[in-house]
Amino acid sequence: MTHVLESQLPLLILLLLLGTGAKVGTVCSGGEPGALSRLGPAVLVPGRMQAPALLICAATEVALAAGLLLTTHPFFRWGTVAFFALSTYVLVELRRRRPDAGCGCFGEVSSAPVGLRSIGRTVVLTGMAGVSVWAPVPGWAAVFEPSWLTGAGLVVLAALSPEIEELIDRVRFRAPCEQRRGPAESATLARLRSSGTWRAHRDELASAEPYDSWRELCWRFFAFRNHRQDDVVFAVFLSGRRPAVRVAVVSAEDSEPLEKYTGVSA
Repeated sequence: MTHVLESQLPLLILLLLLGTGAKVGTVCSGGEPGALSRLGPAVLVPGRMQAPALLICAATEVALAAGLLLTTHPFFRWGTVAFFALSTYVLVELRRRRPDAGCGCFGEVSSAPVGLRSIGRTVVLTGMAGVSVWAPVPGWAAVFEPSWLTGAGLVVLAALSPEIEELIDRVRFRAPCEQRRGPAESATLARLRSSGTWRAHRDELASAEPYDSWRELCWRFFAFRNHRQDDVVFAVFLSGRRPAVRVAVVSAEDSEPLEKYTGVSA
């Protein structure tokens, strides 16, 4: 039982330190204008507070990692549980209120829209932190004596981390998503039609073929009309094996026709 309780400490420490380094690196690199406004938790605060918000989050992570590594104090154990539980809540809110924003868990590498995998990862980390509360040894002792449960946890976290796919894409293409050549329009439309979002709305559409489509940064948009002649716009993220799909219904009475949009160059 002791090995079960302490087996996840190395993974918690590793994830917290990786998150710290990535957030600090993102803030220090500057990046493109407005980049922080698309990352949680910076997306939830005013512009001038976005960089400090990421740094505060990074400072919290490194403090928790140090506490887990060096001590068995309950403050750090329960603090880690609270941190990942709060992160889960924040990601759920981001997905609901800002579906275009990334979780920012690992800085700008986590710029893809929040999906179920990112939320699932924080749920798993919350569970791991809960299990490790009663571990009788500090993290450094568990690091030097890893078990097969540590490896199993690592496999689960890797499967729930879309950042791995993003890093592989960056190695292959050497350019951020918005500067890469995206998949063909027909391929993106096929991705849309295989999504649950499409299946939930397809019966409302007057035609299965879009009357317009365009690309803006990392998204391709497809515009349809429903039986009430409202505009139904689907957005498909252009990166990842299971890209995020979003939908918005724009009433014809409340808006101008979508033909009058201004394109944004990628």
